[in-house]
Amino acid sequence: MTISQDDAPLTTMKKGDTEEAVTHVGVEPKGDTLFARSVTINRPHDELFAYWREFTNLPNFMDNVERIDVLDDRRTHWVVKAPAGRTVEWDAIITDETPGEMIAWASAEGAEVANSGRIEFRDAGTRGTVVTATINYDPPGGTIGKIIAKMFQREPAVQARRDLRRFKQLMETGEIATSSWTLAQRDAESDREHN
Repeated sequence: MTISQDDAPLTTMKKGDTEEAVTHVGVEPKGDTLFARSVTINRPHDELFAYWREFTNLPNFMDNVERIDVLDDRRTHWVVKAPAGRTVEWDAIITDETPGEMIAWASAEGAEVANSGRIEFRDAGTRGTVVTATINYDPPGGTIGKIIAKMFQREPAVQARRDLRRFKQLMETGEIATSSWTLAQRDAESDREHN
């Protein structure tokens, strides 16, 4: 099967073998659920890549990621919120990297959530950079786990869209817009009320 190279995410394919499509774009076939999300960010691709490559930065905009421990230059340990107050953990290994352009990864054997993916940073000229996340994963608990994750809005496809939007806000404005009060905002309001 020949797969043409274009800007459409893999999830728009009408027919074809998912495993071949995943392998074609450099994502290991770890999982049975494939999705891709893109966002254009008005910043240079080298700057966005550098921020993302410092993996301890990712919890700053990835809502469900509690923490990422850097084990070495190619391996990280992820702790991620799951439905019903649980967390899931796994080690991820960088399988391919082109500085300033792309990082591909796969979960290590025995991961609670088998996953693999690729994040790409493509120059968009005066518009900045197109950032595309392509992720392949197996939800814990199979189909039932996927349904539960959707109910609790912890499903990775939903989270990826939100995380990329927060990444855009953080990189373009230096902050992430939220309707929730931060502790500092709550304390400042409390101080105003008491004075």
